[in-house]
Amino acid sequence: MYLHEYQAKRLLTDYGVPTPAGLPAFSVKESLNMARELGGSRWVVKAQLHAGGRGKVGGVRIVDSIAELEKSAQQLLGSSLVTQQTGPEGKPVSALLIESPSEIQRELYLSVLVDRARARVVFIGAREGGMEIEELAARDPAAIQQVLVDPIIGLQPFQARQMAFALGLAGDLVGQMTRIMQGLYRLLTQKDALQVEINPLVVTADGKLLALDAKITLDDNAGFRHPETDSLRDPTQEDARELTARQFGLNYISLGGNIGCMVNGAGLAMATMDLIKLHGGEPANFLDVGGGATADKVTQAFKLILSDERVRAILVNIFGGIMRCDVIAEGIINAVREVGLELPVVVRLEGTNVELGKRMLAESGLRLIAADGLTDAAVKAVEAARSTAHGH
Repeated sequence: MYLHEYQAKRLLTDYGVPTPAGLPAFSVKESLNMARELGGSRWVVKAQLHAGGRGKVGGVRIVDSIAELEKSAQQLLGSSLVTQQTGPEGKPVSALLIESPSEIQRELYLSVLVDRARARVVFIGAREGGMEIEELAARDPAAIQQVLVDPIIGLQPFQARQMAFALGLAGDLVGQMTRIMQGLYRLLTQKDALQVEINPLVVTADGKLLALDAKITLDDNAGFRHPETDSLRDPTQEDARELTARQFGLNYISLGGNIGCMVNGAGLAMATMDLIKLHGGEPANFLDVGGGATADKVTQAFKLILSDERVRAILVNIFGGIMRCDVIAEGIINAVREVGLELPVVVRLEGTNVELGKRMLAESGLRLIAADGLTDAAVKAVEAARSTAHGH
């Protein structure tokens, strides 16, 4: 789960990481009120969306008057911003962050994340901030500093000092860096975050470290431990289909091909998509209906797949262990009837009550193509998608 910048900064503040004075606004009127509350005559107006690269497309603006601020708020709120991370459809802007400007002397990069391969928390720092860290890593790998934290003993102050020295900090700034890194480590571990990124972390003219921008990614799998973070989710920034899937307990990810997949089990779903690609097709989605799917869940899964207008054929691949094949068959028949499906559906069933399930499908009188084995199913699905696409 991604957080907006204003939400991330609120969390950083809770953990003792200094951020510029700023307030979120959800309307033009609120933007003006927040600017007046902050005081001064210059403000930074930042569009809030779950994507980087806003600054390059006019999503971050410095304004020198209330009139200018009003104009920027009117232009940004309700618009869609397209950055290199959003895809061509862009992301809607329904909130702004109004901030007091900072006198910047230097820009650094600092992030902390879970490194799964090394089973460690790792801090990453660089002397250059405000740019894409991937670009810097490609151009100058030696510029990237890493500090590995053993989860048993946690972050040690000497490790924070090491990072501070590596980034060219001295004097009072070393102590500030130590406090910031300790705050970030507590935040990552206590809130079950996957990553906290500060880009840039700036040194101000008056010798203070300040988190000028912040991105936080929380682990969805740990959501049950943090009911307080539920309210931070912004559905407008998420794929509508993925949102619907979550409500029905389905795992769905849109992929852009034309063969809809409905499979039980993530591993089997991955194998199914691989086989579709192997035989020259393109999967439209990843969809894992889980081990205990009901007929109703299968119906919802079909509706999800069909809400993607690119889909030309559907491949159902169910291995009935916990799930009975006759329940799946009932779900498929109900769904096809309910949504008035005209696309070809290739079905491969295996496992408990498989003969009964196959018989139900055969006697349904619907346009269902039976498959024997996974390869046969993939070949038939690719064929069906091609013939439907050419027929259109």
